[in-house]
Amino acid sequence: MTRKKKKKSNKGISNLTNTILSILKKDRNQSFNYKQIAAKLGVNDASSRNQIIKKLHQLLANKEIEEVERGKFKAVINTEYHSGILDLSSKGTGYIICEDFNEDVFIASNNINKALDGDEVEFYVYKRRKKGKFEGEITNIIKRAKSDYVGTIQIHKNYAFVVTDSTKMYKDIFVPINKINKAEDGDKVLVLLEDWPDNADSPYGKVLKVLGKPGEHNTEIHSILAEYGLPYEFPHEVEEFANKLDTSITKAEIAKRRDMRDVLTFTIDPKDAKDFDDALSFEVLNNGLYEIGIHIADVSHYLQEGTILDDEAYERATSVYLVDRVVPMLPEVLSNNACSLRPHEEKYTFSAVFQINDKAEVKNQWFGRTVTYSDARFAYEEAQAIIESKTNSIPEDVSLTGKAYQTDQKIADAVLKMDDLAKIMRRKRMKEGAISFDKVEVKFDLDEKANPVGVYFKTSKDANKLIEEFMLLANRKVAEFIGKQSPKKTFVYRVHDEPDSSKLAALQGIVSKFGYKLNFKDRNSISSSLNGLLRDVQGKKEQNLVDTLAIRSMSKAEYTTHNIGHYGLAFDYYSHFTSPIRRYPDVMAHRLLQHYLDGGKSANEDVYEDKCAHSSNMENLATKAERDSIKYMQIRFMEDHKDEEFVGVISGVTDWGIYVEIISNKCEGMVSVRDMNDDHYQFDESQYAMIGKKTGMTYQLGDEVVVKVKNTDLVKKHLDFNLIGKPE
Repeated sequence: MTRKKKKKSNKGISNLTNTILSILKKDRNQSFNYKQIAAKLGVNDASSRNQIIKKLHQLLANKEIEEVERGKFKAVINTEYHSGILDLSSKGTGYIICEDFNEDVFIASNNINKALDGDEVEFYVYKRRKKGKFEGEITNIIKRAKSDYVGTIQIHKNYAFVVTDSTKMYKDIFVPINKINKAEDGDKVLVLLEDWPDNADSPYGKVLKVLGKPGEHNTEIHSILAEYGLPYEFPHEVEEFANKLDTSITKAEIAKRRDMRDVLTFTIDPKDAKDFDDALSFEVLNNGLYEIGIHIADVSHYLQEGTILDDEAYERATSVYLVDRVVPMLPEVLSNNACSLRPHEEKYTFSAVFQINDKAEVKNQWFGRTVTYSDARFAYEEAQAIIESKTNSIPEDVSLTGKAYQTDQKIADAVLKMDDLAKIMRRKRMKEGAISFDKVEVKFDLDEKANPVGVYFKTSKDANKLIEEFMLLANRKVAEFIGKQSPKKTFVYRVHDEPDSSKLAALQGIVSKFGYKLNFKDRNSISSSLNGLLRDVQGKKEQNLVDTLAIRSMSKAEYTTHNIGHYGLAFDYYSHFTSPIRRYPDVMAHRLLQHYLDGGKSANEDVYEDKCAHSSNMENLATKAERDSIKYMQIRFMEDHKDEEFVGVISGVTDWGIYVEIISNKCEGMVSVRDMNDDHYQFDESQYAMIGKKTGMTYQLGDEVVVKVKNTDLVKKHLDFNLIGKPE
């Protein structure tokens, strides 16, 4: 006897009330009938349609929706909506940064509603039960932050998925088999997110580019750039346009400029620099003043608005400095040739020329286009040797022309005098409240295959500070010159707001664990207190940690047409004028300055504000890419040191483990609490510590510990340590 088959029961659509409301709220200016809602849910059977019709009438009876015409419904909106930027965590929850609230609004993972990290979203808020803080739900995605993602492709028979590198991307991207673009299983790819249907669990995409095999050097470097939407080559037509530019120095153009070719001029740059976008000139005047020129490559002479070259430079907005390469803003014909102030060559420049007395006071100033000739090129180390020896002898390997000068002594005398003036200017800045961030930079010695064979630290010495002070002088005086004009004129400022009080309080809480005290009574006490902290930690094991935390407590500097001054430098007016080869805002500053020198009217503020916002955003992306490249190279370096034990400092403590920064090379990795198996450790947030339940053993922020490499992951840029213990 055969058993009768059971009829399949039609299951109800799960969470139908919230789903329908979500659809209607998302497009709340439109009305929908039951068929349109069914289509969005991806159902077409009679049972499902009947469920939708029944639910619509329930919602109508409850006055949660309204019938605007026969059979067409809209959501009843009785909630105030806001917009902001979503900041997702790797756990899938997030916070929305919104100007309408004094604090960020928490978003639970089930209220993210297909929004992604960095998206501009619409949301509403309600009080959170815990601690009374705001919690919200995302109702609409206004603008996606990005559409391109980097990840590893997993190919199946009829489809593929891309598992993204970003820990903040909580869904794999579905790729139809006809859109894999010849990728092979396991390749690192760049994928375009094309759509995310309402009824789909994962977003849909297509492969734009195959980047290579995971773990290979060029693949990972190109992946870093692609992750932030940064290019690594110029389009052919842009290179072709640049190569056809007339880069000759002509008599006709010289006649339009101030000719400063006979004034002693030189550059001081890193020894491995390939482009030189600034030079200094020095002359002692008959009145006893020193005329010092800050000469900047006249990029705007070649970079004409409306050309494909300018469009490309604007889109890039900045050069990107990765560990093993520079991705320039301008093609090589400009960045390394025509706009590079190389020794013994005439160049078109844009200059700020100052007459200065022995007290480093500016008595006269002039701005305009010039033509200059560089007599010598110094590396920082060579200029430093002159400063430290206090003699006017030039290092033997410095290239000099001797043109118009019978001895080397004039250049050495100029370096020494400018060093004196720079030190006076720096002391004055510090006295007026500037903050001295001289954070140690991690650098790598690379072999011919870009393998890291050593780590060294770049520190700022007197020669670096000499250049810094005169560049700051030019940037400040250009901004003052425009900013103080009446009526007001549109200009590109580099601004830096005062630090957030909550961030300063958090900094105080951490540094107190090391025995430091801060005074935040007023603006002056904050500056002097921070400077004292940065001075006190120099050479100590916690220096890099404290330097990093102090920088994070500051507001971000940005570009804008609305001047609020620069807190960190203690300047009322500040701009970026001195690096147009590698920063587009400097090009804009040059153009605006020349426009106003020619008597032009104020430029369109809205246009320049948009350009400033774009420049700030691209700068932020470039900074992230640079950090990722350092992290990647640190992990590559540590791969060859797996058998060694290292002394490090605990740089962070969380409930999932402790972060340790190795003192000798600044590489940071994590010790998982699961691997701390000599005891059961619990996180004590108030002490920034892991405390053993049985033994009472404490691992606290700032403690020295001994670690060994457990695992290196080049793809995820993650370094895991095993904890050996505390140093004996």
